[in-house]
Amino acid sequence: MYQFDKRIVMTLDAGGTNFVFSAIQANEEIVEPITLPSNGKNLEKCLDTMVTGFSAIKMKLAEEPVAISFAFPGPADYVNGIIGDLKNLPAFQGGVALGAFLKNKFGIPVFINNDGDLFAYGEALAGALPEVNRMLQDAGRNKVYKNLIGITLGTGFGGGVVRDRELFLGDNGAAAEVWVLRDKREPVYGVEEGISIRAIKREYARLSGDSRELTPRDIFEIAEGNMEGNSAAAKETFEHAGEVLGEAIASMNAVVDGIVVIGGGIVAAQKYLMPAVMRELNGTLSMYEGAPADRMEMKAFFLNDPVDREAFLTPTVKHIVVPGTTDTVEYDPVKRMGVLVTKLGTSKAIAFGAYAFALNELDRR
Repeated sequence: MYQFDKRIVMTLDAGGTNFVFSAIQANEEIVEPITLPSNGKNLEKCLDTMVTGFSAIKMKLAEEPVAISFAFPGPADYVNGIIGDLKNLPAFQGGVALGAFLKNKFGIPVFINNDGDLFAYGEALAGALPEVNRMLQDAGRNKVYKNLIGITLGTGFGGGVVRDRELFLGDNGAAAEVWVLRDKREPVYGVEEGISIRAIKREYARLSGDSRELTPRDIFEIAEGNMEGNSAAAKETFEHAGEVLGEAIASMNAVVDGIVVIGGGIVAAQKYLMPAVMRELNGTLSMYEGAPADRMEMKAFFLNDPVDREAFLTPTVKHIVVPGTTDTVEYDPVKRMGVLVTKLGTSKAIAFGAYAFALNELDRR
């Protein structure tokens, strides 16, 4: 959408430890990023860091930037650029008008969103959605998907929804705050307690009795047999997480009806995660009279798997006779939903999303 746009947007990757500043033009990073400590425990130092970082990036640019756009942790009133009480950046407490602060400093519009929203937007415009539609076109299909759900699996469980090239934010700027969905396996908890970094670590420790401080990557290596530990427990850990993720996706897609793309570090374990996800999506519900019903209106296909991808691209066409005539119309009774893992990479998709969101908002004005 903005592949050839010459406008420049300054961006920020905001972490609890470091801030990484950069700039994007025509969907490409055009400067060497600058990394500075976030100083997240001291508001004055943290704000000074932002001014220093964006100023240094601006000095590298041959042309003036038109906006600042980035993802920042919540809770927040993103529409108005106000950051609430953050856990990993404790300096932000009680409401901080970050958007207005940066706008005053640099004299250009400032757009702030959460990472799930911007990940979804980047994938919808430059990643998963155009990729799926290219697959369909190459296969001779006239089907075009216009909607996308983006999910990020990391410290938390993030999400975003894009409908026909527009990021859906909701009336309160709180659309796709999917971390409040329930954990299917333990419904008293939110979904993050079943599928996140801390969830993977806790579940493996519970199943294995292993008290070491391990990362999800370590647990994946244990599952692979490349690291000492309980391989069966590691595989079961990812299976449990996949079950929780599958139920969350089914709940979201029942409303949105679109392609689903998954990002975040945990997807590196897709080998053990995704089979459970797909079983959940293509599973059944029980009805009171005893007959099972499909969990979803659609059949789900994992597009990273060649067999599933071929089935997704192959229509199940019937020719239906028009009553009272000999004419026929084509009918495919199978509704298809594609699930795939990001190829752009989570950080790149977020950066693309931030860039596109800023330009789209500017073009509205």
